[in-house]
Amino acid sequence: MPYPLMRLQQGQIWQCGDEFVRIINLERLAVGYKSAADLEFTDGKHLHTSKKDFCRLLKGATLIAPKPPKKAPSPPPPSA
Repeated sequence: MPYPLMRLQQGQIWQCGDEFVRIINLERLAVGYKSAADLEFTDGKHLHTSKKDFCRLLKGATLIAPKPPKKAPSPPPPSA
């Protein structure tokens, strides 16, 4: 059975078992990423690998849905 097509994007967060991976730099043939044990990425390591090896790393991983951007509060209407 063929695998679904993966669309990698900068900033994506993937969960690989107990570890989280965030794409930092996405190039044509290489990927820079940060690997950490929690979603805060405070204790993470910066790593760099080929895109082929990165896709192998993500095999069986789950894409974490991005949080919707916060809306800026609208300014109050001018008083007349």
